[in-house]
Amino acid sequence: MTYNLLKGKKGIIFGALNDMSIAWKVAERAVEEGAEIVLTNTPLAIRMGDMDKLAEKTNAKVIPADATSVEDLENLIKESMAHFGGQVDFILHSIGMSLNVRKNRPYDDLNYDYMMKSMDISAISFHKLLQTARKLDAISEWGSVVALSYIAAQRTFFGYNEMAEAKAMLESIARSFGYIYGRDKKIRINTISQSPTLTTAGQGIKGMSDLIDFSERMSPLGNASADDCADYCLVMFSDLTRKVTMQNLFHDGGFSQVGMSWRAMNVYSMSLEDMKNNMDKIID
Repeated sequence: MTYNLLKGKKGIIFGALNDMSIAWKVAERAVEEGAEIVLTNTPLAIRMGDMDKLAEKTNAKVIPADATSVEDLENLIKESMAHFGGQVDFILHSIGMSLNVRKNRPYDDLNYDYMMKSMDISAISFHKLLQTARKLDAISEWGSVVALSYIAAQRTFFGYNEMAEAKAMLESIARSFGYIYGRDKKIRINTISQSPTLTTAGQGIKGMSDLIDFSERMSPLGNASADDCADYCLVMFSDLTRKVTMQNLFHDGGFSQVGMSWRAMNVYSMSLEDMKNNMDKIID
């Protein structure tokens, strides 16, 4: 079902790689809701992924850009504004990558050069994007920018590594720039803290399938899927959320508010009983 939430709006979507990407789902839904879009990713990701298929399906222009490069971002925004004939109304930042995770470096043995690169790609690129867009006056009044985050910014999750720090920085940038952009241009900046989602990038996180199963069992509504996230992004891009800014919005089926679920308690109780039966003692 469509609602014409984005009729007449124009936007830039970062990070679509293939049909497992949340950004891919957002692009499809944005066009269904009446938007025109520009798709962007690094030149390497565009070559390796399926963005041409998405561009054809959504009638979108593809403009390669490395989000860590201010020069690339300037070119992207200028070309996008020329393509649209004016400012954009929304931007999705769906970018994240950890070299330490890819190289199987644990948190207590990080390569700091890798860590700085992870921060640049996953968080500082968001600041570069917002700063560049502001200098070029690229976003229309009451426009909306959304970046995708994860609850590991607030809580410790095994295997998420230094991406936790990157997401915490991402959320901080949204608050700091949200104040400036909101005060001067009525532009909204928010992050969405999404359920663990099996994207191509997410597959690199150790224990991801177990984490998805755990959060599914803990969440009263179950995990939010990539399609669910796309719908939420559209609401944040729309005029229905004009007074929402500087927020980290949990979109996780209630996981972020649960201490111990009924299901988890039952699993714990059964495991504890098995331990008693098998070992005749409880290990602290």
